[in-house]
Amino acid sequence: MSLLKRFGAAARFVAVAALLAGSAAAHAADADAERVAHAVERLRVAMLDGNGAALRTLVEDDLTYGHSSGQLQDRAAFLKTLDGTHAFQSIALSGQTVTVSGDSAWVRHTFDSVNNLPDGKTSTAHIGVLQVWKRHSDGWRLFARQAYLLPKE
Repeated sequence: MSLLKRFGAAARFVAVAALLAGSAAAHAADADAERVAHAVERLRVAMLDGNGAALRTLVEDDLTYGHSSGQLQDRAAFLKTLDGTHAFQSIALSGQTVTVSGDSAWVRHTFDSVNNLPDGKTSTAHIGVLQVWKRHSDGWRLFARQAYLLPKE
């Protein structure tokens, strides 16, 4: 076999291998993004249910949780606010994007909720949210969250 034919076969092999590797990497990234999205959904349900046990498994010990009002909570304050309560009648997330980079991920979405107030009344929220998640051997945990006001529609 001539050198040119051998080189051509090797080049084709390298090209196919590169395509397969790229496809595998894209599939892995999609799978990671799907796992993060699943963690976001588990967090939404735990917040809605006031499920402290689930919330504790989903948030970092050094969580920082920022509200659109400017209020900041650490993990203890976040859990105290939601554990065993029904602070929300409903929570809906829309327009969600998930980006994974190594062992970190960030999520953006619109958060619409009906909130139960201590006086028995309700209020609503329509806010934008940025979340930062960290990968652990047992799954993804929320590390930081910042909400911001969205323009009135």
